[in-house]
Amino acid sequence: MRTRAAVAVQAGKPLEIMEVNLAGPRPGEVMVEIKATGICHTDEFTLSGADPEGLFPAILGHEGAGVVVEVGEGVSSVKKGDHVIPLYTPECRQCPSCLSRKTNLCTSIRATQGKGVMPDGTSRFSTLDGDPILHYMGCSTFSNYTVLPEIAVAKVREDAPFDKICYIGCGVTTGIGAVINTAKVEIGAKAVVFGLGGIGLNVIQGLRLAGADMIIGVDLNPAKVPMAEHFGMTHFLNPKEVDNVVAEIVNMTKTPFDQIGGADYSFDCTGNVKVMRDALECTHRGWGQSIIIGVAPAGAEIQTRPFQLVTGRVWKGTAFGGARGRTDVPKIVDWYMDGKIEIDPMITHTLKLDEINK
Repeated sequence: MRTRAAVAVQAGKPLEIMEVNLAGPRPGEVMVEIKATGICHTDEFTLSGADPEGLFPAILGHEGAGVVVEVGEGVSSVKKGDHVIPLYTPECRQCPSCLSRKTNLCTSIRATQGKGVMPDGTSRFSTLDGDPILHYMGCSTFSNYTVLPEIAVAKVREDAPFDKICYIGCGVTTGIGAVINTAKVEIGAKAVVFGLGGIGLNVIQGLRLAGADMIIGVDLNPAKVPMAEHFGMTHFLNPKEVDNVVAEIVNMTKTPFDQIGGADYSFDCTGNVKVMRDALECTHRGWGQSIIIGVAPAGAEIQTRPFQLVTGRVWKGTAFGGARGRTDVPKIVDWYMDGKIEIDPMITHTLKLDEINK
């Protein structure tokens, strides 16, 4: 069949809207009509050419929602008409990683997904001349229709609006999951969020959901304060206005009883390795945890004095918020529909596919 898609023909060039060929689903695969997709910074990062794993030509997009229109042989967990969210982190429930219950990083199709092809080593997309077009993060949601492995779609309730829940395919789950799954923040905690973009806002509402008492937002842009406060930020710190960010946070978190100071948890949503160091060193001696969410440039390295770790601080990373896609994403959709979390205020623009380069 033919479908319209925004194709990344080469790095650094605008996406090209064109008709492409899409082959039907093979065994273990499903075809999905994408009803809505978000534009994530990761898509822009790849398109810019800065992503060392970026491959072209490809159909980008990994933050979508849609309806199953066709299933391949052997597919049993979804059927035609089901509403789904594509998963760039699949959940096969059979590989050593899934069975370990220690990680959400399913390895079942990692090798082929990273090469822009389906598990059998081929692409379902091609130009009208027959030249292959690569998949992206296993999703390719910048297309009206796409094909995915069955293990890379989460079935969700049918009354949830596509143009809101598509964001659960990446940003919402990454931020909230970092709090709930990775850090396991407890009621009454003090936390710091570095970077108040989309991920940072979702970390903040995750902290509010978990019952954190003090939520400090750190950002260079004070215009982000009202939105962050709406989602639950209690204090704001602009690094340009203080001499030492770490010392300032330590002082802010001291109490009459605890004069050591330091956050119980911190979250880096910037991808800046210098910020990552501050995020670790502002946490509490003995038990502070710092969660790295932001993706740093290729080749970048983090550093700190070993003493920071010897004295009890913990550095952790998280991907997709530690969420097991097929299991956890439907629950997060329920949270949204039940009013436990918000998505609507974070959606600032709604565009047609033809306007995607805006």
